[in-house]
Amino acid sequence: MSESPTDEQPAHRRRLRYAGKNPRAFREKYKELHPEQHPDHLQKVLASGKTPAGIHLPIMVAEVLDCLRPRAGEIAVDCTLGGGGHARAILERVRPAGRVIGLDVDPMELPRAEAHLRAAGFGPDVFVARHANFAGLPHALAVEGLVHVDVILADLGVSSMQIDNPDRGFSYKGAGPLDMRLNPHRGESAAQLVARSSEAALAALLAENADEPHAEVIARLLKTQVIETTDALERIVRLGLAEAHPQLSKIDTKMSVRRTFQALRIAVNDEFAALEALLRVLPFCLTPGGRAAFLTFHSGEDRRVKKALQAGFRAGLYCAVSREVIRSGKTETFVNRRASSAKLRWAIRAPH
Repeated sequence: MSESPTDEQPAHRRRLRYAGKNPRAFREKYKELHPEQHPDHLQKVLASGKTPAGIHLPIMVAEVLDCLRPRAGEIAVDCTLGGGGHARAILERVRPAGRVIGLDVDPMELPRAEAHLRAAGFGPDVFVARHANFAGLPHALAVEGLVHVDVILADLGVSSMQIDNPDRGFSYKGAGPLDMRLNPHRGESAAQLVARSSEAALAALLAENADEPHAEVIARLLKTQVIETTDALERIVRLGLAEAHPQLSKIDTKMSVRRTFQALRIAVNDEFAALEALLRVLPFCLTPGGRAAFLTFHSGEDRRVKKALQAGFRAGLYCAVSREVIRSGKTETFVNRRASSAKLRWAIRAPH
């Protein structure tokens, strides 16, 4: 039966045009942002050693599974669901009869991860997603009628979906608002934090959150003008440091820019306080013999995890903890450059 002239037809939308041979801006990378429609292009990007825009590659999946040893029938919590890669790998191990609870503080990425896992065949009987900060892990378990679980994973890195999207303000690689909130509906942005903080407070923040050697100089630069965008922050720090310390190499200056972004992100999201809260309750949320693992991405995180796990071991809460960090292999680091800074540590709850 032919359609009448009055039948509504979907409007044809032209793909955005971009300058040059390949798209550069995040929003223009239509093939990477819709990998299910362009699988060949996705593999091409991965083979070149790049992370596709807006796609989070789970780090050290095999190593995480080796540490956690999830088994059929067990209950696990992924405290930082992200793109759902680690949760999916754990789900494959705990079925049948097991289940995974996925927590994430980001209300924008959580439904996407849940949709991906649902599409992969994991229904509400085996997987549940909760919008929650892992600092409140005991409450999240109580909502599910639980006191403790067999497996707990916390991947503390910011996901690629957050980093790549310039609208989130986590990176200077694309101009965007200086935001950095994991939950964009709560709290103050990085721009507001910088505006209200004193020079001394910013210097302390840079030193504590990122071990920045030029904290005082950068803090002074941040107070010279109102900063509202990521590219403005990058430019002020880069040019200001080059002028204040002309002996610094471009690499050193770039590292200071990265540490500045890291320090502000940690402060905006109160990440260290949330991590310390999780570490305090962790042993009491694990069943006897339960396993926990942490993926950290900078010294401030790793230092806190290492000390907490060692203190728990000395107190008899854990019967074993990792003595050395586990790092990603060369092959994975090439495919996913963001794995290069990752450190994996684990602990096993004492059997009593």
